[in-house]
Amino acid sequence: MERRWNDYLDEFHLRRPGITERLLARARHGETNPYHWLAEAVPRDGTVLDLACGSAPIYDLVDAGLYIGLDSSSAELALAAQRGAPHLVQGSATALPFPDGSVRTVACSMALQILRPLPQVLDEISRVLAPDGRLAVTFPCASPLLARDYPLVAGLALSLGRRVGYPNDEGLRHLGELLASAGLSAVDDVARRFAFRLDDAVEADALFSSLYLPELPERRARAARAWLRLAAKFHAAVPIPIRRVLAVKPGRAAGEVRRS
Repeated sequence: MERRWNDYLDEFHLRRPGITERLLARARHGETNPYHWLAEAVPRDGTVLDLACGSAPIYDLVDAGLYIGLDSSSAELALAAQRGAPHLVQGSATALPFPDGSVRTVACSMALQILRPLPQVLDEISRVLAPDGRLAVTFPCASPLLARDYPLVAGLALSLGRRVGYPNDEGLRHLGELLASAGLSAVDDVARRFAFRLDDAVEADALFSSLYLPELPERRARAARAWLRLAAKFHAAVPIPIRRVLAVKPGRAAGEVRRS
């Protein structure tokens, strides 16, 4: 099953490089998008490993001594290179090609929910982090939602015949325990509701294309697109609840990590 999921991810990002950035760059909580929110938690010194960097949307937002982007998708890395991001590496989150303790910060934007197996990924993150190093991650979650969000979310789930979910949803509900098992300590855990405004059918189709939906029957795909296009006629704001977790690898300055 895991191999099949990884094959699906490879094909997804080969066919749709940059689709995640296209959506999340326009998602808003107040004046902030999810990439700015993550970048706020990245220290302004040392080496930053952007894990599962995709098209490197946070590259321009972090002020690192050295930026390294790693992703398994050559298509996503090609977009990151076009942006000007240096030091791009094609590799796996389960076998990071970096020495022990060589990284000051690991940032991971909206990917921890799909990187498997999750305990091995966290072990690798802990291994490459230096003492007092920081992990800053964002990933989808179920809340917060507004009352007006529920009909839109329920309609999408009904059209799909299932809710939008990810392989690591259960593990992420116990992320604190998994972090501790990997030798990391969670120091901050906050969820925010971002929203993506559907202005037209093109944006509705783009939103649908950004969803991970393996083995979705075509009739369900048509129904979901139709639902989102209907929502676009009313310029609906699609909720995107996101959780940001900060963790440290204990060391002499672990207590100095800024809380948001």
